[in-house]
Amino acid sequence: MKVIHIIIGLNLGGAESMLARLIETHKQTSPSFQHSVISLTTEGEIGAQLRRTGIEVRALGMVSMFHTPWTLVRLVQLLRQECPDIVQTWMYHADLLGGLAARVAGIQTVLWGIRTSDITKGGSRLTQVIRWLCARLSWFVPKRIICVAEAARLLHVALGYREDLMKVIPNGLDVDQMVAHPNAVATLRYEKSLTLNTLVVGMVGRFNEVKGQKNFIRAAGLIANLHPNVRFLMVGRGCDETNPELVSWIAETSYPERFLLLGERQDVPVCLAAMDIFVLPSRTEGFPNVLAEAMAMGRPCVTTDVGDTALVLGDCGKVVPPDDVPALAQALDHMLAISPSVRLALGMAGRQRIEKEFSMTQCAIRFAELYKDVSSEPER
Repeated sequence: MKVIHIIIGLNLGGAESMLARLIETHKQTSPSFQHSVISLTTEGEIGAQLRRTGIEVRALGMVSMFHTPWTLVRLVQLLRQECPDIVQTWMYHADLLGGLAARVAGIQTVLWGIRTSDITKGGSRLTQVIRWLCARLSWFVPKRIICVAEAARLLHVALGYREDLMKVIPNGLDVDQMVAHPNAVATLRYEKSLTLNTLVVGMVGRFNEVKGQKNFIRAAGLIANLHPNVRFLMVGRGCDETNPELVSWIAETSYPERFLLLGERQDVPVCLAAMDIFVLPSRTEGFPNVLAEAMAMGRPCVTTDVGDTALVLGDCGKVVPPDDVPALAQALDHMLAISPSVRLALGMAGRQRIEKEFSMTQCAIRFAELYKDVSSEPER
């Protein structure tokens, strides 16, 4: 079965990485699926990675919406030439252009991909227009609409997308890749003067209003006096001493010496393994990748109830309302007060939950089943 994926670009990103993981997993588990990728813009790092593994990648070089007519013509030509069984598109721009091109090329089986769960945070005027168009075209173009999270499905139903075509397939995590060598973890803790008696509460996320760093810091300030052996670790782009806004928030807690700011890191599994408790204080999420990663690393977790975080965490940690600093502090206080053995059990239960429900293997199986289902349906 030939599947062509159409995506706006292949630079590093959540959707792009998920596409690569899906293709790589199917190469190992479902070789009957022949995948190839069309990027509307450039090949990017993910495209080069796929090409090195033998996947055909074509980049159309689109640089602005003024190139839309040419891009559509080229897409139609490529799809007629390749005659795929399925065209799968990823995100709004590719849903619109790839979906229309596929239908013009005579391809009935079009799968759209939706990954946004909150349209109030960001999004250009052009994206809003494209989303509006996609909602109307959802009644005619796709055979299925794949949502990364239940929150995304509900949002887009409210926006006018066709509900009966929607299916939720969460991201898949390569659990086997979520490992950290004990020596690397010990080195990190030693470099940051974290003793065996020190408990580390940490978060991972780029510095952004929606990621909730301010709420994390305020909650940390509320419990710092109650737990003098606790340190607060922050990882992510912009989470370092050169960020004056972040530093000022920390200073307001009166415990600035208790915070460790690592900034952007390439060894996120090591950073997660150095934590005793992981916190996701986000104000908005779709599918919470970093929460799943922390669970896969066996960390007991506290998360705000946004997007699909509660669905992913299950009963393997604490869930609190978003933007509720006292509730977040109370949950952290509880997690710090329970015994290490209970925290360990919560962490292990979380890892088992990810392996069972949200692994890349499970994700690839769900996509394979969907491909087979839609291919057997009569043409509309």
